[in-house]
Amino acid sequence: MQSLSLSVSRSQFLLSCFCLVVSFFCLVLISIFTKPTQAAEANNPANYPSAWLEPAKTASQLDITSFSQSSILEGKGLPPVEQRLPDDPPVIVPVDSIGNYGGIAHIIADDRGMFIAAEGLFTISPDLKTILPNLAESWSYNDEGDQLTVTLRKGLKWSDGHPLTTEDILFSVNDLQLNTNFMPVTLPNFIGLELHAIDSWSFVINFPDPDPFFINYVAQSPEYFLLPKHYFREYHPDYTDPNLIAERMEELGFSSWSAFMTTSMQKRLFPDLVNHPTLSSFKIESLSPGLYSYQRNPYYFKVDPSGQQLPYIDAIEAQDVRENEVAVAKASTGQLDFAGVRLPTQDIPLLKLGEQGSGIKVNIWNRLHGSDLSIQANMNYGDGQKRELFSDVRFRRALSMAINRDEMNEIIYFGRGTPRQVTVVPGSDYFEPEFATAWAQYDVEAANLLLDEIGLHDVNGDGVRELPDGSPLTLTVEYVDTETPKQVSMELVVSYWNDVGLDARQRLIDRELQYSRAISGELEMTVWHADRTTDILFPINPDFWAPRKLAASLAMWSEWSRWYLTDGNLGEEPPPEIRQLQIWADELATTMDRDRRIELGKLLLAANAENVWTIGTVGLAPQPVVTSDRLKNVVEFGLWGWDIRYTMPYHPASWYFAQ
Repeated sequence: MQSLSLSVSRSQFLLSCFCLVVSFFCLVLISIFTKPTQAAEANNPANYPSAWLEPAKTASQLDITSFSQSSILEGKGLPPVEQRLPDDPPVIVPVDSIGNYGGIAHIIADDRGMFIAAEGLFTISPDLKTILPNLAESWSYNDEGDQLTVTLRKGLKWSDGHPLTTEDILFSVNDLQLNTNFMPVTLPNFIGLELHAIDSWSFVINFPDPDPFFINYVAQSPEYFLLPKHYFREYHPDYTDPNLIAERMEELGFSSWSAFMTTSMQKRLFPDLVNHPTLSSFKIESLSPGLYSYQRNPYYFKVDPSGQQLPYIDAIEAQDVRENEVAVAKASTGQLDFAGVRLPTQDIPLLKLGEQGSGIKVNIWNRLHGSDLSIQANMNYGDGQKRELFSDVRFRRALSMAINRDEMNEIIYFGRGTPRQVTVVPGSDYFEPEFATAWAQYDVEAANLLLDEIGLHDVNGDGVRELPDGSPLTLTVEYVDTETPKQVSMELVVSYWNDVGLDARQRLIDRELQYSRAISGELEMTVWHADRTTDILFPINPDFWAPRKLAASLAMWSEWSRWYLTDGNLGEEPPPEIRQLQIWADELATTMDRDRRIELGKLLLAANAENVWTIGTVGLAPQPVVTSDRLKNVVEFGLWGWDIRYTMPYHPASWYFAQ
């Protein structure tokens, strides 16, 4: 009897604890999501220093005449800080306050690119539109838009102290990107390009056609333009005996010099990487199993308004963590100073619980994906009834209207995403509200009517629709569960399609299989995340709206893309309305007329709104970004996405640790 009493007491205790936890979770959710709309705040220029929205002032413009450095650099035999900085260094204004030196940041390896922003000739403003000078002091196009002149800041240096000059640009482009021994297939942005130096600080690029967005490409993908010639010439057969290179490649474990160079350019981690000069705020110091150590770059080229050389933080230790669950556990318990890449939206409540005693802050940024899912039915699939079905706009509209986006938003995103189709972000020069809402209303009756109209009926009374000839109809969506909550989203989407009588199924595949099946046209249906939706990348990569590229992310029209890429030698000639999309996209990328450019972009987006080439669900979704309480100058409201290289506009070199 006594034990029974104890058992009941324990049950009541556990029930009480459960209720308290549930109540606490509810309070946490209320505290998170009763704030103003995060996406609107993140896209509000008023939340950033005005200096971030214009070219950075230089030290001479701000009357800064003396400079200082971290004490960790003292006694290392380095030249004085004035000699390590460029002649007139750019000044970075922190978002909150001027920082102090010191400290080691603890992150996971996947967040290295967030903590150490890529440094290129140009950079990206947080307004998602403007390209700003960075390593380049200035640039100008000719009136025709087919010639670009760029001038570097004088006195820039690599992390080993060697000067950065136009020789490095010419080596990166002429000796690598335009060298068929290195790049057998020239990247589209380099086709027909000619580059020559005027002097050590200025160079000219000539294009076969006007290329007003080339600066966008350079700003967003700086890796292709900045390799140190003085270091890599020893591995290039045009400068070094190929036999010596072959011996060195065998020592390093590479099959060829081009494989070594590609790995270096992409900054993949391997032992020799510790020797590579860099222009970033940190340089890698050592590699050990599971841990990558970085030290401050003593030749980094930016300073703060008081003349302190950036970065403020002295070192970084990055742990190799491959599982989301481990990253979430480390972030929520205060073991990391910054985390974002491996933090799923669904774990925001768990992360917020960590704010109660783990010394962390959970910032809710917003992803720049126009939609976390781009659902694609392959309009080039086979030659039978499914191809005809996927090409029927009524079917794509029915699939779209059968999706309950509001419910998805509540279940997956706590109501803080935006139900919408695949289109550009609000604030874009190309955005119109109707592009986001077309055929996006949840309307099961309308979806059923369209499916009936097509001739998809339940012939045998089992509740599942058959093809018009009475044969079974199954829809198989194969995809990679990466970056956004795809699996949980597709579970809901499949259930919605089941509700309108469609036998829809899903199957997870690996990334390599996704790529090979997507470009070969073998995927029946797939999903990806719809990025490239800002004015940085949309004008040069409108690939969700026009078939011009073969990629894992684009499986709805691979044969039309192949036809375009091979000038009609391979693939299938697209129908006139699809060919028109390609023509508009080509003109968008080359016209110097801004008004015409906006008109063309809107034509592409309007065509998708009407035809639903790809189906969206929920976009502009919340992205957790966790920082330790001691890390300062991280923006509270930010935008998270490949278009802007995540933290590039937010100057992570100005982050510091409170004393």
